[in-house]
Amino acid sequence: THGKNIFYSPDFSWSDFKSGLPFSIPFLLILTVHEFGHYFTAMYHKVKATLPYYIPIPPFLLSIGTMGAVIRLKERVPSNKINFDIGIAGPLAGFVMAMVVLVYGFTHLPPADYIFSIHPEYEQYGMEYANHVYTESENALNIKMGSNLLFMFFEKFVADPSRMPHQNEIMHYPFLFAGFLACVFTSINLLPIGQLDGGHVLHGLVGFKRHKLIASIIFIALLFYSGLGLVRPTMPMDDLILYIPAYILFLYFVLSGLRWSKRTILMTACLIFAVQFMIVWQFPVVNGYTGWLLFALVIGRFIGVEHPRAPIEIPLDRNRQILGWIALAIFVLCFSPAPIS
Repeated sequence: THGKNIFYSPDFSWSDFKSGLPFSIPFLLILTVHEFGHYFTAMYHKVKATLPYYIPIPPFLLSIGTMGAVIRLKERVPSNKINFDIGIAGPLAGFVMAMVVLVYGFTHLPPADYIFSIHPEYEQYGMEYANHVYTESENALNIKMGSNLLFMFFEKFVADPSRMPHQNEIMHYPFLFAGFLACVFTSINLLPIGQLDGGHVLHGLVGFKRHKLIASIIFIALLFYSGLGLVRPTMPMDDLILYIPAYILFLYFVLSGLRWSKRTILMTACLIFAVQFMIVWQFPVVNGYTGWLLFALVIGRFIGVEHPRAPIEIPLDRNRQILGWIALAIFVLCFSPAPIS
């Protein structure tokens, strides 16, 4: 980043630790509320579960400190209704906590010149610094937060427009940054695929067969968008000869999570690549977000696209159906096509 590097320093001090608390406390609080939503619901239904496990990340470049938290169920969930309750409780609880953090963050923005305390070199340009400092220089690392419908709402109807930070500077506003990352984590959890929280919700709403179809379509759409523009016609021929088969092999490996026949998976992988290649050929400015490829890989190879049948499957009551559609609406509100670029 320009000026102070907030992501990594070889000499950490207590002042660095203290300066990170306004971000880490609300962010970990949101994650904790999310996981205890699962935990207490499991306890209510007498399903044995562990306390949350937090997943740390070492303080390397661009590290946010954690990849989230999980709980592990120690026994099989007896019905789709209980599975639905446990799955939806986490994201709903975490979303409420994230809303508290975002409301506070957007209503307590510091004055616009606060950014000069982070980047003193910007002050020479005044409040027009954005027109001067975000360049393509090899010595500059420009990190831009994406947006989502929820952030757009807060920016338009809650925040003081004169104090809103540039998207490249949101990382310096700890409550906004924590709330934004919470939205990203919530949207990932609410992807209506496999045994993610959203998968539990969708399975409860539509049943096993429809879930399998819808989840497969969403998974392929995510994979298609993620890799759009990764292999481009403008690349040197020597690179294309290497990258095309490697990319198709990667698609085949990820799509194996659909448990289709090998022939069908290979044909689907080739079709995805061909359509992506043609779109980029015709519209060179089109780009997906390669960051989602990692999650597609995790889902396809480890989590799975299908949701297992529950021993007892009964239709959800109206209140649960309403909550289920609210949870899927939260996914839409929180989803950012390109969270960090």
